[in-house]
This record gives sequence, C-alpha cells and structure tokens, in this order.
Amino acid sequence: MLRYLSLLFYGLFLLNPFAQVKGQDTKSKEALAHAPSKANKAVKQFKFTVEEAPEWSAMFTRTNGWFGGDGIFSIPLNGAETNGSETPQTLFIFSDSMIGEIKDGKLQPGSKMIHNSTALLKGTEPLKDQMTFYWKNMGQDNAESVFVPKTPQTGPGDYYWLGDGFVNQALDNSIFIFGYRVKQTGEGAFGFEEVGNTLIKIDGKQEQPYAVYQQKDSPFYFGKMGTGAEAAETGSFGAGILVNTAKAGALKGDKYVYVYGVRGKAKKLLVARVLPKDFEDYAKWMFWDGLKWNSDMQQAAAVTDGVSNELSVSALPDNSYALIFQEGGLSRYIAMRIGKSPVGPFGPPIRLWDCSASLTKKSYFPYNAKAHPSLSKKGELLISYNINSFDFFKDLADDPQLYRPRFIRVKFE
Repeated sequence: MLRYLSLLFYGLFLLNPFAQVKGQDTKSKEALAHAPSKANKAVKQFKFTVEEAPEWSAMFTRTNGWFGGDGIFSIPLNGAETNGSETPQTLFIFSDSMIGEIKDGKLQPGSKMIHNSTALLKGTEPLKDQMTFYWKNMGQDNAESVFVPKTPQTGPGDYYWLGDGFVNQALDNSIFIFGYRVKQTGEGAFGFEEVGNTLIKIDGKQEQPYAVYQQKDSPFYFGKMGTGAEAAETGSFGAGILVNTAKAGALKGDKYVYVYGVRGKAKKLLVARVLPKDFEDYAKWMFWDGLKWNSDMQQAAAVTDGVSNELSVSALPDNSYALIFQEGGLSRYIAMRIGKSPVGPFGPPIRLWDCSASLTKKSYFPYNAKAHPSLSKKGELLISYNINSFDFFKDLADDPQLYRPRFIRVKFE
C-alpha cells in the first residue's frame, strides 16, 4: 500500500497533458469512436460502450478473512488467456492484503496487513461461493504472506510485491510470477525502495496456499545509476504479460510471451519478449529498442509513457492490441491506447472511465487499472482498478472495505 504513496509523490512531477482536460462522460454509455493517429493508421476505427461491472466488485466485498488488497492480476490455470475461454479455474494474486473481520461495518481488533495473498475462482462467473482466498497460516491469528523472498540477492527484511504472471504451457504448465523485492530504508510513507526483480515458479500441480515454490533472481530491474534525475530512472519488468501464442488462444499470435516494464518518473513503457520454452533462460530474452529486438536490456526504448505500474495489453478481435492503464500513473481516469502490434505504435489515450464515484473521501485515490481477458466475454474487456487512501489506516477504520478492487466493462461493437 505505501508504495503507491511514493508513486504519487513522483507523479506530482509528471507532466500530464490530459490532467486538466474535461473527459468524456463514459458513464453515460455513449458509444465512442477511436480515430487513429498518423502513426497508428493500421488500426481500424471502432465503437464501444463502458459500464460498471457491479457483480465483480461485489465479489470482492468481504467481511471475514481477506477483506482488502491491491494488485489483482488474474491467471487462467489452463493457460487460455483470451476472451470467452471459459477457463475452469483462475488464480488471483494480490500484493498488500488485509486479513481480519468486519462486523456491523466496523473493523474488528486483530486485523493485519500482509504483503501478498492469492485466491482461486472456479469457473468464470463472479459467484462468491466459488471464490476462496489463501494466505500463510490460514485459520490462525498470525496471518503471513504467501510468497517470501529467499534468493541469493535477498537482503534482511526484503519482501515481495507481485507483478503479473502466467501459466507456461511449454514448461509443464508451471506458473511464473514476477516478484519485486522491496526494502525498508527509513521511517514514514517514503521510507522504502524496490531493490530487485525475482521470478517465482510454481509447479502446476501445487495446491494453494503454495507451500513450495522456486524463486530466482532476475536481471530485469533497472537499479539506481546515480543521484538526481538518473536515480529516478529505476523500474522493473513484470508490469503486464501478453501470452501471444496459439496454445494461449491467440488467433494470430507469434509464438512469444511479451513482458512489459515501467521505468522512471515519466512511466515509460518498455517491452521484452521470449519464447515460452526459454522463459527461464535470461540470455534468450530480447528487448524492443524502437527499431528491432535487442539482447541488451539497457537499449530498451519507450513505446509510450504516462502508464501505470500495473497494466495490461490484450488482443482485440480486429487484431489490434488494447493497452489498459491508469492515466499518468495516478489519476482518476482509466485509459486505453490502441496499437497495431504488441509493441505499438500506440495511438493517443482514450479515456474509458472516471473513477470519481468511488472516491468518497478527498483522501482516496484510484490506481493500477488493467484488463482480465480470460474473465471477459467475447467482444468485451473486464477491467479492474484499485482504491487506496493517503490516510490509509484512519480511513480504513471508518470504511473497512475501501481497499478492494472495483470493476468496469468495455463492450466493443
């Protein structure tokens, strides 16, 4: 939770040309037309409507056990990543999570924040009785995180925030999840920093909560290179994953897994790709340098900017790709850019949703919008976003269910 206060601190310096522009009233469900930019002429014009998905928001409104969290990446356990796939089971992964009890609208003593948790949904419908949440030491008073860093580069007190993940059908259906190692560096809201990037691997036959998993340090972290402006160019890969393969359901895929990274105050979007069978071989990874695929991660070029630290890229029926993100890193708008390939070029931001209705206090803010294709019906994209507070624990006492995902739905015509 505290990391997003730090992201907001950086966001104050972000020049967002859309921040002062009155957005379209997408809540009216009026169809919107996308006009491609000159760099995006290959993308067809299309229309869509946007509406709330209250049945999905309600599924995460809980009063006992897990009752809040951020992150919320979804991973179809059969590896089918496309719309209308009807996956039998979906793994959800959360970063900072609240465990405890809410009674008569009041948070009860003994609640606890842990750094990550998981959940399993049977089927693809938002039915509460088909959803089970997991954490370490379930049923006991000392709830703990599911994933704890124990790699050669792990330092004392490091813990994980979770990036995106997927089921690798080329490697025995193992589940791969990116873990960002974080270290406390001082007191207060900004007394921490990301210090490394890790790849977590779970045997596909493992049951939750995952008592056994592998973890391996990765080179996919841009560490501090100095002070001032240089130090701000930190970042990691793992913000989003596109499995663009036939086995994952891609109609016109190219056999690669695309992994997206975010770097610097400007929230630059970077792209890497690798064949699924080579996912653990870091030497086989390639990075888009703006013209071609390059083996040098430091040559990775921004394909756009102003994105959020968690996002998604999803294939659309017309063979274009929808980049879903929180505009400018942190703002009240959920936005979409359309690209003709997984690396773009991406068109201008299209505002999909104004989250203001969920901001019932001035201290609340929305962040990290992303799509969930495998839970979306054909012709639609189900999108989640998180809510947090600048005065978290005070507001949590007054509104114990503020810290949970909300959902909207985009319907393409």
